[in-house]
Amino acid sequence: MTTWTFLSHHAQVFLCIARDPDVRLRDIAAGVGITERAVQAIVNDLVEAGYVDRTRVGRRNHYAIHPEVPLRHPLQGDLDAGMLLQLLGEPPEDAGHGRR
Repeated sequence: MTTWTFLSHHAQVFLCIARDPDVRLRDIAAGVGITERAVQAIVNDLVEAGYVDRTRVGRRNHYAIHPEVPLRHPLQGDLDAGMLLQLLGEPPEDAGHGRR
């Protein structure tokens, strides 16, 4: 039996970054259930599309999200990433700032 979820891996990775802007790729991979290489490719996609900024801080990366960027699919073109985060319980004004 194949398992599936409502949210894509891209959405899961984006949510992990929104919840903890200093999260490590290995921690995202473990949480989402995919390889670090897959997470790295997804993060690159998110950066290239403008949803996420990545800044090197010492040996780690720090991420900042852009909740104002519209979702990519035409059926959700009137929605932005912040609305997705809000729907998933992450208020856009807190997204990218972590909860410490």
